[in-house]
Amino acid sequence: MREVVIAGIGQTPVGELWDISLRSLAYKAIKAARLDAGNLLPQALYVGNFLSSVTSHQGNLGAVLADNAGLDGIESFTVEAASASGGAAFQMGFMAVASGLVDIALVVGAEKFTDALGSEQEAAIAMSMDADYEAAVGLTLAGQAGLLMQRYLHDSGAPRSVFGAIPVLAHANAVNNPNAMYRKAIRQEAYEKADILSEPINLFDLASYADGAAAVILTTPEIAAHLPHPLVTVRGAGGVIDTLAIHDRPDPLAFDAARYAVQRACEMAGTLPGEVNLFELDDAFSIYAVLELEAAGFAGRGQGWRMAQNGDLALNARLPVLTMGGSKGRGNPLGAAGVYQIVEAAQQLRGQAGANQVPDARLALTLSLGGPASSAYAHVLQRRGTDR
Repeated sequence: MREVVIAGIGQTPVGELWDISLRSLAYKAIKAARLDAGNLLPQALYVGNFLSSVTSHQGNLGAVLADNAGLDGIESFTVEAASASGGAAFQMGFMAVASGLVDIALVVGAEKFTDALGSEQEAAIAMSMDADYEAAVGLTLAGQAGLLMQRYLHDSGAPRSVFGAIPVLAHANAVNNPNAMYRKAIRQEAYEKADILSEPINLFDLASYADGAAAVILTTPEIAAHLPHPLVTVRGAGGVIDTLAIHDRPDPLAFDAARYAVQRACEMAGTLPGEVNLFELDDAFSIYAVLELEAAGFAGRGQGWRMAQNGDLALNARLPVLTMGGSKGRGNPLGAAGVYQIVEAAQQLRGQAGANQVPDARLALTLSLGGPASSAYAHVLQRRGTDR
């Protein structure tokens, strides 16, 4: 395979963006990424999106976004893997350049959650679940996460309050992210007083669904050699699925797809998870974050909560996570979230994360999930020219 580097990154603020269309939102991210990449002209566009065909009533999104961006005649299509769509689209772009199929690929994650309202939003989100055996009987993602947390608390003996460390950290990191939806820190006391959504999940355990778009330009180091900013190499990639329905898994607390995706990405990169300097995990729910820490091998079974309790996840600690606020602080743009993770990890590896800069960041791991790890996409990124 050819070496693949991230030549350009772009993102829009995340929020309830009522006054902008999906195509215009994506164009803003595409324009920023191309400008950052010295206006390299992509030969292919891979779009990560989950809800467009339902909430925005727009299929064939690849053609829409390429045409709106003035990218006539290129290859373009949409990749859908629920809320892991952005991570899956990035993997398509990586494989296209690594294989030699294209020399310059553009990946954009774009989502307009607010194009639907009320019950339409709930029905759209439920599409990431098993329609026949979960959604049809009224189960929601929040209800599912509540069941997982109840089982985890029972099995691990973890105190309920310790899960507050995840959103507290996310909000603290989002304060210095100009693109974050919630740029305000919260205290543990506020977490413990928050309204319950689905016992024991409370308001701060769920990342708010939102609108946003992020984009990256992928190419070879030779083509990107003229750029003034540091290059980030895509060292490894892994994508794995598990059963769609939680009740079909032998162990609902084992996020096996996440575990195998991380293993495959690290094997390709020739590294171990413990060597990374930061981990951009998927915190759609705080219970997901803890289960991912265990699945990736950073903590033993039933012990992930201790990393949160001990402060091991802070910017200057053992394993910085959610360094720009994650989905909880930044907001959760669903199908675009995986591309935001890549952009934020690239900012860290370039040394462009401002007040949130992880010291001596050289190697990063990202992990995006479709539902409760029904789909998982992991990537290992490294600042080019540095040793692990």
